[in-house]
Amino acid sequence: MDKIQHHFIRIRKLLDITFFRVLFFIALGFLLYLAMFSNVRPEKLDLSLFTVAEKTIRSPGTIEDKQSTEEKRKEALDQVQDVYILKKEYTQNRVDLITSIYDSAVEVNEESKREMLKQQTAASENRSKPHEQSISEKVAKLKAKLTDSVTKDLSEQVFSSLVSSKKEDLSIAKDLTVTAINNIMSKRISSDEVENAKKRVEEELKYTTLTSDLKSASIELGRYAIVQNEFYDPAATEELRKQAEENVEPVKILQGQILVEQGVLINREIYRQLKLVGLLDNENSLKPFLGLALIIGLIVAVIYYYFYELKEDAEKKQTYMLLFGLIFSLSLFLMKMVSLLEKLNYSEMGYLFPAAMGGLLIKILIDEKLAIITSIILAVCGSLIFNEGVAGTLNMGAGTYILFSSLAGVLFLSTQNHRSKILQAGLFSAAINVVTIISLLFLRNGQFSGVEYGFYFLAALGSGIVSSVLTIGLLPFLEASFGILSMMKLIELSNPNHPLLRKILTEAPGTYHHSVMVANLAESACEAIGADGLLARVGCYYHDIGKTKRPNFFIENQLNLDNPHDRLPPEKSARIILSHVTDGSAILKKYRLPNEIVDIAEQHHGTSLLKFFFHKANQGETSSNESDFRYPGPKAQTKESAIIGIADSVEAAVRSMAQPTPNQIEALVKKIIADRLEDGQLSECDLTLKELQVVSYTLCETLKGIFHSRIEYPEMTKQKVKQA
Repeated sequence: MDKIQHHFIRIRKLLDITFFRVLFFIALGFLLYLAMFSNVRPEKLDLSLFTVAEKTIRSPGTIEDKQSTEEKRKEALDQVQDVYILKKEYTQNRVDLITSIYDSAVEVNEESKREMLKQQTAASENRSKPHEQSISEKVAKLKAKLTDSVTKDLSEQVFSSLVSSKKEDLSIAKDLTVTAINNIMSKRISSDEVENAKKRVEEELKYTTLTSDLKSASIELGRYAIVQNEFYDPAATEELRKQAEENVEPVKILQGQILVEQGVLINREIYRQLKLVGLLDNENSLKPFLGLALIIGLIVAVIYYYFYELKEDAEKKQTYMLLFGLIFSLSLFLMKMVSLLEKLNYSEMGYLFPAAMGGLLIKILIDEKLAIITSIILAVCGSLIFNEGVAGTLNMGAGTYILFSSLAGVLFLSTQNHRSKILQAGLFSAAINVVTIISLLFLRNGQFSGVEYGFYFLAALGSGIVSSVLTIGLLPFLEASFGILSMMKLIELSNPNHPLLRKILTEAPGTYHHSVMVANLAESACEAIGADGLLARVGCYYHDIGKTKRPNFFIENQLNLDNPHDRLPPEKSARIILSHVTDGSAILKKYRLPNEIVDIAEQHHGTSLLKFFFHKANQGETSSNESDFRYPGPKAQTKESAIIGIADSVEAAVRSMAQPTPNQIEALVKKIIADRLEDGQLSECDLTLKELQVVSYTLCETLKGIFHSRIEYPEMTKQKVKQA
């Protein structure tokens, strides 16, 4: 394990160089490309016209079949009938024309009568004979009242019959003719039906009671009035054709659609579709590989941006990069291995993939934000890798399953990430897996047997449980290899059965009690300013482990015993007291405790002065060097170390007081913090003055709760009186 950690440290140092950092992301992109290359590579199919398909072939993507769409549009256009409109005004025009002819004939006859009366009156005065107008003269007058087109299209017999008929007969004939014309022209009359319409009007007038001459004239007028009233409307027809064309949906070959079943003859239509989707000439196509490269470029860019914006020191950032790369690569490897089962005709095996493992590990070892990003990236990769053998397609069901499974585990974990909690997260992820699979199956609206439902249920359950088991199994290896101090590791170190804690308890019980008290103070103060309270608590448990080497030389372990320092010179006493820092650091390193715990043991006193022995040494004639009475340091580098140092001094000082009051406690805490500030012990950590005020207030409140005044019961009071 030490060799592995040594190699990781060497690689981590290389990442501090820009070239190797860029090389890391290039390697990550290459790994992604290698994992998904086979899933986008077009199949090399040996397909020929009129041969039998050796396997079922599906479409690799969705594409419009323009030829089929055009044929469908042509069929729709062929079914559109020409639009003809009925011009009703033609009926009224023809009726008005015939009516005017009859009225003109009546007028001619009336005028002839009036002329005859004038001639008769003049003849009686002159005793001459009046001249009666002839038929031809009346016809000429009638034609003069009509247009040339009418007079040309009608025979002389019609005009003669009209001018020679009585007014009453003309009125009857007009009504009959107009009625017949209205009856016939109220219906559509196309150019091909004009003659039939004329015959119908002739039949309608043939059996009237008119005189033979007037009947013949009425029939000819009726036939003359009948004209075409239905005409082709090109604008309306074109509009109808456009609507029919627009209503035709494009014919598409859908992604995953079966183009030819195994054992089916490849006819011309199937061959055309295979060519259309690019399965006949896809060997030289670069589009799938370019598309994959663009997707991987986006993924790598997101990861790079996250680490670029990460607010951590360079060493921790490099550790996180290596850790992410290892976990992500392992998840990708497992995903690829599971996908190989699909190539053995075991479909839907993607549901066995332990999707939550990567997210859980990154949540525990790095942070939640990167865990969520990883969940999304793995979902994208899974939708490509589990594409059921159809190159270049996306299995959205598998992608959705991986996304929900991973997010469920990540969001379920709280800050207390002990093993039981990780197992619970795996079970919760399994439950979400079951719900996700059921929803996907219902969306397909397919028919599934009980065996299939059982497989899906077991796959979902197994995925969640295996994810938690792998997480628990890999955590110790990753923590030890990368020197990561996770929440779970801290909780394990806080177990009282840990060998070092048992060592303190048995060899230096006073120090153990002191450490527990300091842990309570430091944890509450750290949490009050947003620092890591759990790290502070665990660090306090081990910060004085060096006192176990010479426990009797420390006041808290001197239970009614003589103080050995009374018999030692102050210089030697100082060396013994000061050495508990270096001794503790050595013990912690021997037991391979995390660096953060070792740092707390080394930094909790900083370079502060051992005032008691320094003043004792200077009471004589010779003066001592101050540096010999200062702790070796270094000064506190983190908020947790600084707060532990303050809490350590405060607890020891308050414990030495007989009956501390709240005011005394508050004054003592402020004095200790002021002394540390004045001595420069807080100059190398990022504690602000405002945070120090919060720390001071929190320490006072906690101490007041610990050293509160006890209530004296009556029995105790009486005993005191008797004793007095």
